[in-house]
Amino acid sequence: MNKIIIDGLKDLETRFPANSFDGEKILVTGAAGFIGSWITDLLTLKKAKVTGLDNFSTGLSENIDHLNEKPNFKMLKKDVTKIKDAGKYDLIFHLASRPSPDDYQQHPIETLFTSAKGMEAMLETARKHDSKIIVASTSEIYGDTQVIPTPETYWGNVNPTGPRSCYDEGKRYCEALTAAYRKQYDLKTVTIRIFNTYGPRLRAEGTYGRALSRFINQALANENITVYGDGKQTRSFTYITDTVKGIIQAAVEEKAVGETINIGNTKETTILELAKKIKTLTKSNSKITFKPLPTDDPRRRAADITKAKQTLNWTPEVTLETGLKKTIEWFQQQNR
Repeated sequence: MNKIIIDGLKDLETRFPANSFDGEKILVTGAAGFIGSWITDLLTLKKAKVTGLDNFSTGLSENIDHLNEKPNFKMLKKDVTKIKDAGKYDLIFHLASRPSPDDYQQHPIETLFTSAKGMEAMLETARKHDSKIIVASTSEIYGDTQVIPTPETYWGNVNPTGPRSCYDEGKRYCEALTAAYRKQYDLKTVTIRIFNTYGPRLRAEGTYGRALSRFINQALANENITVYGDGKQTRSFTYITDTVKGIIQAAVEEKAVGETINIGNTKETTILELAKKIKTLTKSNSKITFKPLPTDDPRRRAADITKAKQTLNWTPEVTLETGLKKTIEWFQQQNR
């Protein structure tokens, strides 16, 4: 495994008591994905009995292949939408989804089914076996938000039939179904709204989606860095170890049960600022070029993390520059 990832996991491992997950039976859906693989790695290090589930539609086997020899890990290649009962687990992390705009707009029906049927399958599993479930939602449920920084109490401004609706509305349904199961069955749930997360293992495919990783690849290749719109739209970038720390803290903190919590950065960064910063850090000769802004692209994004501070004692620690340096180094090593 890459040293940058190993060092990140070692740091995360020290943030939680040695026996935090020792011997617990845990299911991670989307285990081969970007965030899912980091969580799977960490839980395996913490001596949990981890089962990963992924159909590899967007996840990469290379993210978890190194775990196959671990006695406390097993991998199931299955589609979460086809599962009736995943079995008995103490804890479920449900992260299976198609999170990239390029990908989910090419597969809108599959994206909606993953949100709807996949969420139902995991909630039913949790209900039958009295499991605690951590549900990965997204800042995209806020749509083109009118409130910055955005608190969990904001209801959202989403186009229900637009090109992004398959993901936005799918995740809103995930949250609604989770709330219904919690109320009707007294299920132990925590819903995490994840803002833009970046770092090693972030995929870079596509044209518009995942601007950060695309910018890095373009800069390293001295190709034009393509900014969509005027670049004044903002995002809230959080380094992967900070996001994982928040998700894991939500799983161990009893006060988080029944809550919906933002995990993101309070600092807004414009897409143009991001492109310029990556160009500088990579010492690239790339030119920054501009293309038309896609339909329904959110203009601003920044997290109100008051609840995360109060409930989880969580705040992001890694600065954008530090996180970008680590991410750029990882991409450089991958491209060799």
